[in-house]
Amino acid sequence: MTNVHKIKQDMCDIGRRIYAKGFAAANDGNITVRVSDNEVLCTPTMHCKGFLKPEDISTIDMTGKQIAGIKPRSSEALLHLEIYKQRSDIKSVVHCHPPHATAFAIAREPIPQCVLPEVEVFLGDVPITKYETPGGQAFADTIIPFVDRTNVILLANHGTVSYGENVERAYWWTEILDAYCRMLILAKQLGHVEFFNEPKQRELLELKDKWGWSDPRNTEEYKDCDICANDIFRDSWKDSKVQRRAFPAPEPMGPKAAVNKAAGGSSDQEKLIQMITQRVMAELSKHA
Repeated sequence: MTNVHKIKQDMCDIGRRIYAKGFAAANDGNITVRVSDNEVLCTPTMHCKGFLKPEDISTIDMTGKQIAGIKPRSSEALLHLEIYKQRSDIKSVVHCHPPHATAFAIAREPIPQCVLPEVEVFLGDVPITKYETPGGQAFADTIIPFVDRTNVILLANHGTVSYGENVERAYWWTEILDAYCRMLILAKQLGHVEFFNEPKQRELLELKDKWGWSDPRNTEEYKDCDICANDIFRDSWKDSKVQRRAFPAPEPMGPKAAVNKAAGGSSDQEKLIQMITQRVMAELSKHA
């Protein structure tokens, strides 16, 4: 039998941790837990997550209608409900604004891979959505292209949303991501980010598979991808205005990269060399 009061207490505890971490200023953020096929516990709107009490938590149905509770539900509940609709295995969703991860969402900078082993095992490639005004169904729909291939998403110019089998696990992914983004920013200030190579990345993916955790990079579809180069979600970058600026990708190392190189090369460096060569030859031909 589901102990709803205990779950509400857990939600309040996560709310305090989010607030203490600086992930949710003032009344920012929202937390939900699905307790039945048509019932979802939801934190209230305009209420600081650091001072929640179990009686503050409302209950909504899968359409977003509030069916219990003395305080109005979060205005961003539709985002949570869309995740539950897309992922039947998910029981809790946490949305907040962790500053270091949100900085990447504001800059539309893809999260670098092949840097920290724990991140590769627990998170993998992290997508960035298109921007939509928060609260409506259009905003909720921005997660649909990504939700089945990850448990944490950057919401463009907004924050993060992460989800899992319980509220503790849902929160974990956000905490791991923000800590990683902080490390990246600090390393960048030191002047350099060193990537480990693809064979070492493959070892981590093998461990992840052995432990029973799914990762798109372990599927047949992506077996030849450049796993250190954010290949999983790169097709979405144009629509989301995502572009590498602060953290250039490592030189491609995968099987696909080898084929591209044999066919004439596709890296930015090779393109630059080719362009310079063409210009030099054009100038020489003018004076021949």
